[in-house]
Amino acid sequence: MMTTHIRIHGLVQGVGFRASLALEARRRGLAGWVRNRRDGTVEALIAGAATEVDALVAWARQGPPAASVSRIEVDTDREVLDAFDPRASGGSFEQRPTA
Repeated sequence: MMTTHIRIHGLVQGVGFRASLALEARRRGLAGWVRNRRDGTVEALIAGAATEVDALVAWARQGPPAASVSRIEVDTDREVLDAFDPRASGGSFEQRPTA
């Protein structure tokens, strides 16, 4: 089991990025959430099998066809990662409101 927090920069809002990432995460059996940030980035917390988490992060480097990703930050802040319990979300992946 692995948990990763990412922030995606570039043209990533208004292009279906959140919905596409959530769909891809569900397809891979991952838990977590994705949301837009007021600063124009997209943020996601992803939990599941390490190979699937890594594959979703790789997918996010491109995103959906209309997106233009300039960079991704991978956060290794243990406090953020340890605070997320995928069982509390029922193991699902959700879209959250803008923060």
